[in-house]
Amino acid sequence: MTKAREILENVKNGKMPIDEAEAYFSQAPYEELGYAKLDMHREIRSGFQEVVFCSGKADEHLVSIYTKLLDKNGSVFGTRASQKQYELIKNVISDVEYDPISKILKVERNPKEKIGKIAVCCAGTADIPVAEEASQTAEYFGSNVERFYDVGVSGLHRLLSKIELIQKANCVIAIAGMEGALASVIGGMVSNPVIAVPTSIGYGASFGGLSALLTMLNSCANGVSVVNIDNGYGAGYIATQINRLAEKK
Repeated sequence: MTKAREILENVKNGKMPIDEAEAYFSQAPYEELGYAKLDMHREIRSGFQEVVFCSGKADEHLVSIYTKLLDKNGSVFGTRASQKQYELIKNVISDVEYDPISKILKVERNPKEKIGKIAVCCAGTADIPVAEEASQTAEYFGSNVERFYDVGVSGLHRLLSKIELIQKANCVIAIAGMEGALASVIGGMVSNPVIAVPTSIGYGASFGGLSALLTMLNSCANGVSVVNIDNGYGAGYIATQINRLAEKK
């Protein structure tokens, strides 16, 4: 359910006064900060709040963006944050949380009800940072996530021992570096969509994830789509959209 529909349902059911709903929809669609234009209506249009890509942002810009989005939404989610950026934000927002593995920096004061099920599978432990970015993104946006880590094709029995659980998910995220074969194997064993995420893990001939990307793009298994190298966030976002549609049905 989009934010707009949620507000309209609350008005219909008498849970929100018309004046309050009118004030919400009357707000400017974005807030001008000079160096940034914060998209305050993104959740109304798409059902997802704006997310902050932290890497490369100036300190003062990052602090301002986090405080503005938190004031507006009661939560804020950022990717690719550094330890330094976490310490910077914590000086201003005491309840900010940071995961050094996924590099996610978030404040979640109003946790969402989680629905459905997404299975996140990764080939090896070196792929876990990308897998956690995907998992935590999906969880933040309201999906139940079940993790299946270190189930790569070099020990196929590990994947097969969990396949019945994976098959029950509304969507599967398959994350692998090296040659990226995991996505094709899973794609041939499940009936629901598979989102393949190539990672930059591997030796020289893997070309920083390009070999895994090409393998996944050339998968002979049906129902496999592919996001960019190391893009766990993008996979978690798309998986949540699929999960929402499945639960709505």
